[in-house]
Amino acid sequence: MVLYLGHKPLIEGEKIVLRPFKDEDFPFIEECLKDPEVLKLTGSSSGFNRESILQWYNTRNEQTDRLDLAIVDQSQGLLVGEVVVNLYDEKNHSMNFRILIGPRGRNRGLGTETTQLIIDYIFNNTTLNQLTLSVFDFNPRAKYVYEKAGFEIENIDKNDLEFDGEWIDSINMKLTKESWLKR
Repeated sequence: MVLYLGHKPLIEGEKIVLRPFKDEDFPFIEECLKDPEVLKLTGSSSGFNRESILQWYNTRNEQTDRLDLAIVDQSQGLLVGEVVVNLYDEKNHSMNFRILIGPRGRNRGLGTETTQLIIDYIFNNTTLNQLTLSVFDFNPRAKYVYEKAGFEIENIDKNDLEFDGEWIDSINMKLTKESWLKR
């Protein structure tokens, strides 16, 4: 079964709007991608190639096998992060979920609202059976948000990331459509 995600929706919440990327978003996504906390929590390197990043974001709205949306804080009218559903697993009819919140969007419940809105959108508008994600053990705030949204721990990849000389576990979680329907 082929999953088509070519339609990029506009999803409005109380605090945020999820929408396709626009050219004027780039300075704000660049700020997010250069943020030390984002780099740490995503396990990313600080290598930043402006041209390749710009090219990447300029092609997100054309993708039919994934959903990449800008997270816009309604109070500021600015992009504060991104939410992505990607990596289709045909066998399990499943996709990966990830979210990134930059410095302008933290500690105000924007990640929680985004997570719930995208889960509801995916399970209401696709035939996917489940969403999966991985979160590093040193990110308890994100783990809490995911558990609150219904994700359950499936397994743990021990020593998955070396950060500042320490090995960090990666916690793999999943949310099935069946358990989402019961909420």
